[in-house]
Amino acid sequence: MEKSSDGFVRADQIDLKSLDEQLERHLNRAWTMEKNKKKEEDTFINNNNFTHSNSFNSSSNSNIINVINNTKSLKKERQEWEIDPAKLIIKTAIARGTFGTVHRGFYDGHDVAVKLLDWGEEGHRTEAELASLRAAFTQEVAVWHKLEHPNVTKFIGATMGSSELQIQTDNGQMGMPSNVCCVVVEYLPGGALKSYLIKNRRRKLAFTVVVQIALDLARGLSYLHSQKIVHRDVKTENMLLDKTRTLKIADFGVARVEASNPNDMTGETGTLGYMAPEVLNGNPYNRKCDVYSFGICLWEIYCCDMPYPDLSFSEVTSAVVRQNLRPEIPRCCPSSLANVMKRCWDANPDKRPEMEEVVSMLEVIDTSKGGGMIPGDQPQSCLCFRKHRGP
Repeated sequence: MEKSSDGFVRADQIDLKSLDEQLERHLNRAWTMEKNKKKEEDTFINNNNFTHSNSFNSSSNSNIINVINNTKSLKKERQEWEIDPAKLIIKTAIARGTFGTVHRGFYDGHDVAVKLLDWGEEGHRTEAELASLRAAFTQEVAVWHKLEHPNVTKFIGATMGSSELQIQTDNGQMGMPSNVCCVVVEYLPGGALKSYLIKNRRRKLAFTVVVQIALDLARGLSYLHSQKIVHRDVKTENMLLDKTRTLKIADFGVARVEASNPNDMTGETGTLGYMAPEVLNGNPYNRKCDVYSFGICLWEIYCCDMPYPDLSFSEVTSAVVRQNLRPEIPRCCPSSLANVMKRCWDANPDKRPEMEEVVSMLEVIDTSKGGGMIPGDQPQSCLCFRKHRGP
């Protein structure tokens, strides 16, 4: 297209078909550049002053109006879960992971946890890599923001590619790269369930506490499955505790809506030690992979220990799939709880119970007579051969 001396684009040289095709390719990225998009939209409108509209036919006018309306509609839709960066104060880092950090923060006066996703410095990733990361981010947000349950961490909002994010330090505020994204959720002071179990590795947990924590997790997973959501990374690190020790499921980074065709869900997604045999083997899977992981978590909650601590990835994969390896259940574990573990980690997904049934099984367990794990002389092991019941 040629420009006149005053900088305006000649309307009769605009290729509307090409414009529509470009819009289709790039509209999915428009919301990541809110400020730039606003400027581009204003420039687009100004440069195509409608005083020159005589050069357009009615169809052309309709296409341009649709472009503007579609962009506005997209922004309105995204605002459903977007936060206002100006209301967010990001403070001390409380956890670090592969793709970023979790910070303590405040949003609109409320205590929050801020998950910052660092995708590397600008220019260091290809467009394909960035597109994949954006897709993963939007997937997590899309799954999380619609959930409402006492055993699921409350989602507050998110933002992607905002240059307004700042971290508050002792020396003032520090700006962040524009490609950093964040997810804001309620802050849970009890920390990760994994840390809580490690703290109680020697003393173990009273049986009432074991069942209470297990019920919280089971109810949360049952809710997710009722919403057709498979978490796919159920493990104690992804479970958080509030100040009353109520468990809430967190981290929906690899969660997804369950496919109607099981063959559409394949691949090794999850964490070693908690992954179901069908997942380890690369076979199609469904929500029952979460049930298997729950069984491993239940063993971990009871024993306050780690499954397969001395085995490598290849050893665990081979033993779980081919030799039906499972954590050893202590003899002091009440049969009612041991039965839940065994049913949940059955090699055949079809024989595993639904999480709704697991909730019912846990609710009828009698905790009045104790039955918790009995600490042994070697607290790092989970071998208990005494006949009497623990706390």
